Amino acid sequence: MSSDHYIIKPNPHDPRLTERVSGIDQTGAHVEASVTVERALTIYLNSQEIVTAMTINDYPEFLALGFLLNQNMLMPDDVVTGVDYDDDLSVAVVRTERQTDYEEKMRKRTQTSGCAQGTTFGDLMEALEDVKLPDTELRTSWLYALTHEINTTPSLYLEAGAIHGCVLAKEDKSLVYMEDVGRHNAVDKIAGWMFQNKVPAHDKIFYTTGRLTSEMVIKTVRMGIPILVSRSGFTAWGVELARKANLTLIGRARGKRFMALAGEKRIVFDQDVENVQEESGRFRRKAAMHDE
Repeated sequence: MSSDHYIIKPNPHDPRLTERVSGIDQTGAHVEASVTVERALTIYLNSQEIVTAMTINDYPEFLALGFLLNQNMLMPDDVVTGVDYDDDLSVAVVRTERQTDYEEKMRKRTQTSGCAQGTTFGDLMEALEDVKLPDTELRTSWLYALTHEINTTPSLYLEAGAIHGCVLAKEDKSLVYMEDVGRHNAVDKIAGWMFQNKVPAHDKIFYTTGRLTSEMVIKTVRMGIPILVSRSGFTAWGVELARKANLTLIGRARGKRFMALAGEKRIVFDQDVENVQEESGRFRRKAAMHDE
């Protein structure tokens, strides 16, 4: 399948995103490796500092927008008057017509598992109750085509490891592929891109290389996307929330295999599994598999 339909896809050769580092291997021999570069990005909402995230910083404006959306601090109907980014200061400022003051909410935030900058607020769970996910179907032929395409797309994930990827897709076509050191950052960048470009969510599929945790489920549901797919595994709470929200939750999607633990009714089995290729080892990430 051609990947020409990508609107945004990784550029593993961007010199800002990796560095070559020297070391030794288990035999004492000299080695060189590509390693991912982290940078701090401080996000402001109007005049208030909200969070400092460690990120590869390739799309800071999208990350800022998506973070605020997924933390329920920026509303879907908010009018954003500007998103300003200062590269020297590594600061992104989202400006809205509505006055905002989240000092109390910031004091209530709690750290979550996974990648260090993930945060969630207690009232996010309440926000999920108002989300009604559509009954968009998922054909297994689309699923196999997507996972194969994503798995073979040149990326930092394959080049250097120590990074997560997230993909927004429609049917069997990948549209936007974002990467970051934290899976939450990759999700937020896609959310920000969708918000800025007014992209509908009802007919989309969301793919992640990371674990299917409660926060991954919450963010996908809040974005209004009805299908979440991962090459990795599940947490019990992630499955429970997906079932309550009517989210189709598919994990361990590699080669011919996948497992659906929520929202199975959306799946249409139209692909003969015997005609599906197993995942090639040469397209697995170069870092240790336990990173996933």
